[in-house]
Amino acid sequence: MKSNKLVLIPVMLCFFCMGFVDLVGIASNYVKEDLALSDSVANILPSLVFFWFLIFSVPTGMLMNRIGRKKTVLLSLVVTVLALLLPVFANNFYVMLIAFSLLGIGNALMQTSLNPLVSGVIGGDNLASTLTFGQFVKAIASFSAPYLAMWGATQAIPSLGLDWRILFAIFFVVGTLSTLWLAVTPIEETPIEGKPSTFVECFKLLGVPVVLLSFFGIMCHVGIDVGTNTTAPKILMERLGMSLNEAAFATSLYFIFRTIGCLTGSLFLRIMNNRWFFIISVVMMACSMCGLFFGTEQWMLYAAIALVGYGNSNIFSLVFAQALKAMPQKQNEVSGLMIMGLFGGTIFPLLMGFASDAMGQAGAVLVMTVGVVYLFTYIKNIK
Repeated sequence: MKSNKLVLIPVMLCFFCMGFVDLVGIASNYVKEDLALSDSVANILPSLVFFWFLIFSVPTGMLMNRIGRKKTVLLSLVVTVLALLLPVFANNFYVMLIAFSLLGIGNALMQTSLNPLVSGVIGGDNLASTLTFGQFVKAIASFSAPYLAMWGATQAIPSLGLDWRILFAIFFVVGTLSTLWLAVTPIEETPIEGKPSTFVECFKLLGVPVVLLSFFGIMCHVGIDVGTNTTAPKILMERLGMSLNEAAFATSLYFIFRTIGCLTGSLFLRIMNNRWFFIISVVMMACSMCGLFFGTEQWMLYAAIALVGYGNSNIFSLVFAQALKAMPQKQNEVSGLMIMGLFGGTIFPLLMGFASDAMGQAGAVLVMTVGVVYLFTYIKNIK
């Protein structure tokens, strides 16, 4: 047990690096302002990040069967570090497209391989709570990104010339440290029994009802996550007349409550009925959608952002754990399919961009509401 706890330290630092992907929300807003882009064009950036989950998630599950989970996580860290390095040197649309693409590829590799790596270190009934604690660590990186961007934008450092892009440089240093630490940490992995699954066999697992429904649950969770991350500042700018630097606090507020939700959720899930906790979480998200759609006062909008942050904080861990427990002999393959569901982070922002161009940010909220409605239908699958 002591050995497992020591191994968890560099593994949890990897969860922090996993949170780098959430910088796309605030970064896309700054890129939009710098390059004078429309909502639909600016939303291509976060959509592009999560597009790669559709392409790389299942192949990553198969890659883990061949080279192991730890080596796959290390590969993901290398790609992520490279993605963070590019914006340090240039700030134009094409460099950002490449950087965000690499960030998406690296995160697809990491999310597919890191969760099964944790299940090999900490298994049994504590898996959901451990994954939730990992999401808590991830959320620390998520809510720090807007603050770092605001700090860089308002406290210019002439010698570096990075403005808001200072967050890429800071995360690059942390990513490099995480890569080196995990590389020197010994982790024993259980050998794969039997013949590794083929590409077709992986997709056949979607024929298992709980796996398919969990796949759509992950899509909705991530769509709401990326949607709130991207849209919350725009709502404050549209309805309260805030500047981008002032409205960027909305993204941090969302991730602050996601962080609180993950920390408290890791405790509640050990002592509370998982289904009831899931129900409470989804009800909070439904109340949030009402506040974001109708709210015109600052306190009401802040309360709605806080509610969706807390409510959405444990959805991923609960849905992911249900899928892994349903197919314990195929965890690598199921993990790949679940992470492919992060493709919802592509679909939702694109639809929200078109909806907001047509009818303002209320249209974007309506798109997220569809995801909340689906999560209500998933309740029956929580054991």
